Amino acid sequence: MDKQRVLITAGASGIGLAIARAFHARGARVYVCDIDEAALAALQTALPGVHTALCDIGSRAEIEKMVPDAAVRLGGIDVLVNNAGIPGPTSPVESFDPDAWDRVMQINLNGTFNVTRMAIPYLRESKGGSVINMSSVAGRFGYPNRSAYSTSKWGLIGFTKSLSIELGSYGIRVNALLPGATDGPRFQQVLEGRARISGRSLDAVAADAMSSQSLKYLVDPAHIADMAVFLASESGRSISGQALSIDGDMQHTAT
Repeated sequence: MDKQRVLITAGASGIGLAIARAFHARGARVYVCDIDEAALAALQTALPGVHTALCDIGSRAEIEKMVPDAAVRLGGIDVLVNNAGIPGPTSPVESFDPDAWDRVMQINLNGTFNVTRMAIPYLRESKGGSVINMSSVAGRFGYPNRSAYSTSKWGLIGFTKSLSIELGSYGIRVNALLPGATDGPRFQQVLEGRARISGRSLDAVAADAMSSQSLKYLVDPAHIADMAVFLASESGRSISGQALSIDGDMQHTAT
């Protein structure tokens, strides 16, 4: 693993940062892109040797510059982690802002497509290429008032399944991770949105979220990172085309 070359989108905070830390700790060469310049600077201080770049994954032009830069600075690409994504508004469909819908699709689906499209020629040259797409439990459940986010995450499952078949002959594995309620500020924002729409208290909404899963605690981003490292390792060499849930055994949608 100390020779792996890893590209992580939106890797300067949250789950992406946990993934960057995990690969870096195991000796991989890591390149992180993000839109948060301050977070990228902090990352370089915390993880010496990590390459960074500003990149809006909603911009095809920026992606088409970023991916070749990553390949040059890493000396190739063995692992692509498509982590970039936005939640979009919490809103009923009839009042959902169409521009907000388009932005969610542009980043979550189109961005993942464009980064992957650009990375495939480099992954083909790898001896053990691996693509990991960050979906969500919203990619296997419907979520009222989260239509754009859920639709995009379901779309990533289809992309993962199709791409795994396309790239299998090159020895490239493609899998999706489906995190559940994950500890961090983004999930807090989701809870606040649910409380606002439903008129219930934040505490009641949080309790309802935990009632839908067997393990009564939030997912640790480090555990998601550990799964990404495993999938990209020699131990995960026979795993492809899978949608792997990390969600405390969630049984149904929390509303």
